[in-house]
Amino acid sequence: MSYKRSRIRQSKKAVSTMLVTAMCLSGGAAAFADSNTTTTAANTTSTSSQTTAGTASIFSDVASGFWAEKHIYKLASEGIILGEKGKFRPNDSITQEEAVTLALRFMNLDSKLPSVPVVPDKLKVGNYFKPYVALALQQKLIDQTEEIAATGAKESWGSKKASREWIAKILVRSLGKEADAKAAGSKSTTFADNAKISNSARGFVTVAVDLGLTKGVEGNKFDPLGLVTRAQIATFFSRGQGYINPGYAGVYEGIVSELTDSKLTLYIDGKTRSFTLDNRSVFFTSDSETKIAKSDLKPFTKVMAIDKVGSAAYVEVTDPKQQVESIEGTFAKVTGGNTIWVSTPTGYASYGYDSATQFIDQNGKVIAPTAITADSTIEIQKETFSPDKKTVVVKVKSGLVNKTSSGTIQSVDQNAKTVTLKDASGSVEQYKVDNNTLVRYQSQIITLGELKPNVAVNYTVKNSVLTNLEVTQSVERTVKGMLVDVNAGSKLLTFKNSSGALDVKVLADKPSILIDGITDAGLNDLIADVNAGDQVEITLDAQEKVTRIQVLGRQSELLTDSTVVSYDSKYKALTVIDGAKKLHVYTLDEKTKLDYNSASPTLSGIEPLLTKDRKVSITHIGDRALSLQIIYKYEGTYVSANTSAKNVTIQLSGGKTMTLNYTGSSLPLEIYGIASPSLSDIKPGDAVVAQLSANQDVLQTLAVKTPVQFEVVSVDTANSRVRAKSKGITDEFYVDKATLLGDNGQAIKASELTAGQVINVTFNGRNVVSVQVVKLNLGKVLSVDGSTVTVKSFNGGNTSYPVSGGVKVIRNGSVTTNANTLTNSDHVEIRKDETGQTVFTVLNSIVRPFSYYDASSKVITVKHDFNDNNYRFEVSLDTYVHQGDTTLTVQSLKENDNIVLYFNNNKLVEIEKQ
Repeated sequence: MSYKRSRIRQSKKAVSTMLVTAMCLSGGAAAFADSNTTTTAANTTSTSSQTTAGTASIFSDVASGFWAEKHIYKLASEGIILGEKGKFRPNDSITQEEAVTLALRFMNLDSKLPSVPVVPDKLKVGNYFKPYVALALQQKLIDQTEEIAATGAKESWGSKKASREWIAKILVRSLGKEADAKAAGSKSTTFADNAKISNSARGFVTVAVDLGLTKGVEGNKFDPLGLVTRAQIATFFSRGQGYINPGYAGVYEGIVSELTDSKLTLYIDGKTRSFTLDNRSVFFTSDSETKIAKSDLKPFTKVMAIDKVGSAAYVEVTDPKQQVESIEGTFAKVTGGNTIWVSTPTGYASYGYDSATQFIDQNGKVIAPTAITADSTIEIQKETFSPDKKTVVVKVKSGLVNKTSSGTIQSVDQNAKTVTLKDASGSVEQYKVDNNTLVRYQSQIITLGELKPNVAVNYTVKNSVLTNLEVTQSVERTVKGMLVDVNAGSKLLTFKNSSGALDVKVLADKPSILIDGITDAGLNDLIADVNAGDQVEITLDAQEKVTRIQVLGRQSELLTDSTVVSYDSKYKALTVIDGAKKLHVYTLDEKTKLDYNSASPTLSGIEPLLTKDRKVSITHIGDRALSLQIIYKYEGTYVSANTSAKNVTIQLSGGKTMTLNYTGSSLPLEIYGIASPSLSDIKPGDAVVAQLSANQDVLQTLAVKTPVQFEVVSVDTANSRVRAKSKGITDEFYVDKATLLGDNGQAIKASELTAGQVINVTFNGRNVVSVQVVKLNLGKVLSVDGSTVTVKSFNGGNTSYPVSGGVKVIRNGSVTTNANTLTNSDHVEIRKDETGQTVFTVLNSIVRPFSYYDASSKVITVKHDFNDNNYRFEVSLDTYVHQGDTTLTVQSLKENDNIVLYFNNNKLVEIEKQ
């Protein structure tokens, strides 16, 4: 079976992007001889004899999680790269003869290797590589004249280390892009070292630059003579496989038709092929560099498997979308002959099933077909990749549940008003709660927020809603208050609770102490006082013992305008003088929070900087320094600039003004979106960050803080780079050093950002410092009373939005700041813009009679006039279909039902039946 690709190749443009971008990385890898051979003339073998043994095992010098691990596994499984004595030498530089050999294997041209290779004497290569170099000359992968001219008299062409620009030629030629490179040969690149790129290579680089493929290495350089490592070149060719069809033996792509712990079966062109899964098999996805677990493989997804003697050495998910279609309806009955009947608006429909079909209830529990209750809403999933279109899953989506049982709490979602439980049989179930749900612990009424995972409960469900939840074992809970006394000897903690009354609790053996800015805090780091103790959150276990104390606030003091007088490293004593010329002495210790423009600050690292006249900022309690910052920047607001005196004045958060000098011919200003900003681009009151020189004596950069709201276009997770658009302009920026927050303020990773999300980005100059996902709410306006706008959301809850701070209303592209322009008939999207202002976008709508719904394409069709071409709309899982407060399915709509369709940014978000 030949290697077949179904994911054709987005574009050849993307290939060049990958190549040049990858060449600007550092750290590397590819090996070219089997673990039992070397590349010497005395001990070499051909590739074909080495492709059956051990290639799925990682090399001893490539650790799990290594950045190029995926690509090394893949090429090793395909027999393109081989080990040398069990090692891979990932950080070694690649030689020219090795690079040519790898390129020809990548092009799958081993069968064309000449038996009597002819290589010019001036191109000195090892005997093992001669057939490859000879073939490379025949295939015009390298140019004989060009290579001889570039090789010194005393140089060995083959063992010469390959440079970045030379590798660019090999890569681009192996992908058939040389014509494009030659056409662009007369263009200059935008790299600062453009002149250092040789004329013969500049066209290859220029093609990539013109297509926006790379910004070069640090300092906007290409570094044409820089060396390429083995891991690096393995990564280039691995990624390049997504854009060619080389026809490697043993490589198969198909749909997962069967999956067990030890077996993978693919459906390929009407036939099936099975592979053994064992401890040598590795698993990846096409859009990630990180290994996944075997359990992450899903049935009916597209997968590429590389066969090594019946075992799948390398498995890659090429399309995670399951190849199934879903039909939703109301369950009627099951009859003999393995047939399930579903009620639809046009009558009854029947679907066959077999022993492989899974029947699942709404909590994911496997059930028998006969366990489905009448009138339950069910989803029938049929595979779409074979002519049989077999029914693979029948899932109960909703059905009334009435039960009394016992189990344990799994999770509580107070926003969604749901509780997830594991019942006595081990099944996980999720139920709604409402305002009438009674939650009890012993004789007390408690809140949902006090429930913790794994707590044992008895519960009652009526009509799928939890009506009663009784905790049957002690629970962990939290209380807040102010510390009055901590006695480690008697293990007693005294605090003033939220009502103002004193309370005493027993300390557990090793309570966890959390204090911002203090690593590994202990009881002695807590500040207890009758009038000014720490504000804390105290966690109590089932026996009411204190297991955790988190300091929420404390009455420390901040000394900002101070200068170092002296520092005694023996006693860790820092003497400073404040702005009023008053001396202070503070003691530092290993728990003092330090900040001196270092990614990993340490006490030993900051001590050499504590020299006389150094400006510092200190947070302290008494003479103990809680934090110490070497002043390398000031944050505040812009006041003014004097170009004659070459200084700028800013106002700090405490109201104090500060004047800073600069040395250049103009103010060193940075503003996002402005290439060369001038004084006219900054106004008093703008938030700024003033970066100082190393000697703290002059202003290095004045960066304006700029908030911008974007819509995410794509995310390059591997490089922490986001591509996004705002007001019609698309930009790319790195977020690796930024604070990333979800729409509820929770910390997230770059991989959790997705296309289509709206994000608020804050720039300091041109650097991203924070990114937060914007929460989008959809609903119908209920009332506008001048002070608030009340909206009923899709989930049925009402939310009031204050308008006193100003709002924006967008209707048909026009913007107004008057909330009273909203009406009770408006359906809206609500979000916060980059300044925190509430924005109401009125959804566009059309009213049409319903025609029909195509479940396979998930498209709704409405009746229309002859001249109306806007009558087919895609329905997503998030589309809210309803009549009044009753949620409907699309399938429940009947022909000629009058419906209103609401659109947000051309996406159908709501269907309302009249």
